[in-house]
Amino acid sequence: MQTKSLLSLLALASVPLASAGNNKGSGKSCSHKGLDWYAKNAGLKYFGAATDSPGQRERAGLESAYPKYDEIMWKSGEFGQTTPTNGQKWLFTEPTQGTFNFTEGDIVASLAHKHNKLLRCHALVWHSQLAPWVDSSSNNWTKDELRSTIVSHITNVMNHYKGQCYAWDVVNEAFNEDGTYRESVFSTVLGGDEFIELAFATASELDPKAKLYYNDYNLESPSPKTEAVRKLVRQLQSKQIRIDGVGLQAHLVAERRTTLDEHVAAIKGFAELGVEVALTELDVRVQMPANATNLAQQKEAYKNAVGACVQVDGCIGVTIWDFYDPFSWVPAVFPGEGAALLWFDDFSRHPAYDGVVEALTNKTQGHDGKGPRGAKRWVA
Repeated sequence: MQTKSLLSLLALASVPLASAGNNKGSGKSCSHKGLDWYAKNAGLKYFGAATDSPGQRERAGLESAYPKYDEIMWKSGEFGQTTPTNGQKWLFTEPTQGTFNFTEGDIVASLAHKHNKLLRCHALVWHSQLAPWVDSSSNNWTKDELRSTIVSHITNVMNHYKGQCYAWDVVNEAFNEDGTYRESVFSTVLGGDEFIELAFATASELDPKAKLYYNDYNLESPSPKTEAVRKLVRQLQSKQIRIDGVGLQAHLVAERRTTLDEHVAAIKGFAELGVEVALTELDVRVQMPANATNLAQQKEAYKNAVGACVQVDGCIGVTIWDFYDPFSWVPAVFPGEGAALLWFDDFSRHPAYDGVVEALTNKTQGHDGKGPRGAKRWVA
């Protein structure tokens, strides 16, 4: 990976704010404070990183990196929260009808508990990574059968993790970009309104302490899609069906990054409805090979996203979608793009790490000229 060769160039352009003179590894030293520390001092609940099961998917074959990775993930103080990137999805938790397997989800949940990290749980109802028996066209689901299947799945999974999850992504990615419902087995058989209402109504009865979120991508700036999700929130509220939050996945692209103003407007649009907002899967991919120009653009993109969350009271936290580039989902899904996270292959930090610290330490300006939230304002 050519990002390694950039380090000497980047060092000239970016002196890390968090630990002067050392951009390697966890950066843990007597003077280093992790991203979670900065986030909490800026008024957020957490700054976290998602993680996957060891030996699986992008992590397969990279076991030599695990000791350093685990040190940063669990012991460095960088992160106060985590999310299982895959292990709690339908494909893994109910691979055949009525047979539940919590092995992968339990790996991350147990590590979160061991290391005292807040756990966001993900995701109960989603059209993708869905067990084939659910999505098969040969099933010819009746409405009653599919309703019963959704209720059974949510009940078994939420009961298994009851008391462990700060929040659940109850429904994931149900809308198209134009604000219409995405075509899926759920929307086709039941209709978008019905399956979402059923999922949230079921979840609300099972774990009253867990925050219930709708989660989606491309909600980071005002659009027909953000308006559709705002309408969904109001609809659930009008029917007295509990929804506690909206998750903005924030899978961004450095070269066409969302502005700070756009982020702020989108977050405020949800927060004003009385729900929490969180950045739930933040990453910022660049065209490969990475270079000083697009890494600077990436830094600005991270700074804008995190800075907007700090500036809007309703935004409670940020989760990056893993932190180590080799473990990212991006290269497999977006050929020619990558380097989307905050740590390079050799565990040195991206310039974007400093952009995040800047956002968390009152070095961004909002569209109205205000910095981070009131009494919890932190000045470096």
